[in-house]
Amino acid sequence: MKNWFAKWFDTKYYHILYKDRDYQEARMFIDNITSYLNLPEKAKVLDLACGKGRHSIYLNKLGFDVVGADLSENSINEAKKHENESLHFVVHDMREPFEQKFDAVFNLFTSFGYFDNDEDNLTTLKAIKESLNEYGFAVLDFMNVEKVIPNLVTSEVKTVEGIDFHIKRRFENGYIYKDISFEDNSEKYNFTERVKAFRLEDFEQMMDQSDIYLLDVFGDYKLGKFIKDTSDRLIMIFK
Repeated sequence: MKNWFAKWFDTKYYHILYKDRDYQEARMFIDNITSYLNLPEKAKVLDLACGKGRHSIYLNKLGFDVVGADLSENSINEAKKHENESLHFVVHDMREPFEQKFDAVFNLFTSFGYFDNDEDNLTTLKAIKESLNEYGFAVLDFMNVEKVIPNLVTSEVKTVEGIDFHIKRRFENGYIYKDISFEDNSEKYNFTERVKAFRLEDFEQMMDQSDIYLLDVFGDYKLGKFIKDTSDRLIMIFK
């Protein structure tokens, strides 16, 4: 299980499986959250765990000075094709703070809780805080495990670009696992995604330990109220 994310996220198959993500919904969320934060014109924004940069590119189109950061070299190389004077991409470990300070740090689409060691999750939160300037805000968009766990689809097959991805999900020892197996060009592949099933109270506890102030909590991309059993997302604003 060591560094499963470094291996899986750096493959072309990760991007094939998730190619049909809802860009319209993502843009709506970015519109809503940047409006809520009332970011200054040309604000400096860090998109942490940016993948190929879909959120970063849109944030830049809105006029922000954006840095997209991800551990996957392949994803960053792809994202770099979109670079300009106010949009840059770097390979970066989210556990390490940036020397540059930002008006906002976004960690979106459940890009948290991957590590074996709980201390690394705490270190990541502290790094996010340390990457903010004096007036900056952080946004962490996580799944709402209170809803996800009771509604796990334990088994399904998803066919994308002629590849049958066999997906099995389970909740075990405080983690949500997604086992992904498939065959391509007569070669068999197996990957496992694993995310710590953090609840709101878990984040609150980590934030207390990190001297982080939780400002607001939302339950969906329209910034509706967070309701423990029914909200789709757990979106936290902090500094």
